[in-house]
Amino acid sequence: MSAGRIGRELQRRWLALRLAITGRVHQYPEILSLSRFFEAFRIDALIDVGANEGQYALSARQDAGFSGHIFSFEPNPDVYSIVSAKAARDPKWHVFNLALSDFDGTAEFHIMAAHQFSSIAKPAERLDPIFAERNKVEKTVQMQCRRLDGMLDELLRAYGLSRPFLKMDTQGHDRAVCEGAGARLGEMIGLQSELAVRPQYEGAADYRAMIGYLEGKGFVPNAFFANNKGHFPLLVEMDGIFIRSDLAAEGAVSA
Repeated sequence: MSAGRIGRELQRRWLALRLAITGRVHQYPEILSLSRFFEAFRIDALIDVGANEGQYALSARQDAGFSGHIFSFEPNPDVYSIVSAKAARDPKWHVFNLALSDFDGTAEFHIMAAHQFSSIAKPAERLDPIFAERNKVEKTVQMQCRRLDGMLDELLRAYGLSRPFLKMDTQGHDRAVCEGAGARLGEMIGLQSELAVRPQYEGAADYRAMIGYLEGKGFVPNAFFANNKGHFPLLVEMDGIFIRSDLAAEGAVSA
């Protein structure tokens, strides 16, 4: 085994140990996949849609080693104040109190009992018991919505960026975010989407429909993983990383 491969293996084992100590070992497959993707495809811009308190952005920085610019979108005004305070310590982390969707204008945003479930979409009529109390509307606010295609130059050109990765965790609204990117979705090197095996929001695409939709837009699967350690015995949601099909190498490569 070469010195380079030994070094990578030691780094991965240290990451797994660190995640296990902090109770996050279930995130290891996602972080490892993102780290490899960011490095291999020289990602310089991470568009973080549905930032919540900045968990994903911080993990990209601290765990996956991402050093480029992060553009986080968080609609919930109360949660926005939390993530913006965290981002203030990072000059390459930019935060917006906006919802990305398939139109420019305003919409009713539903703030749930557990704020990580908040969404433009309404909860489904029938929810899995584990989510019934948390995914319940407590209040609504009017929120400014933007299409990504109308913002992309504003985000990237100011910093000379050209290799973006789109991450979506919008609680049933990921397809609308893609639609709002229009033809410019094809400028993404890759993307990550939450895939509902058991949809918890009205009108949300299930995982089969979303995978088919993304393949129709020119993206093919790179990795899949469960996105929550508590979904047992039935899988409720998973995350998928997709790569633009024209950039996908033929065949597998070694780890």
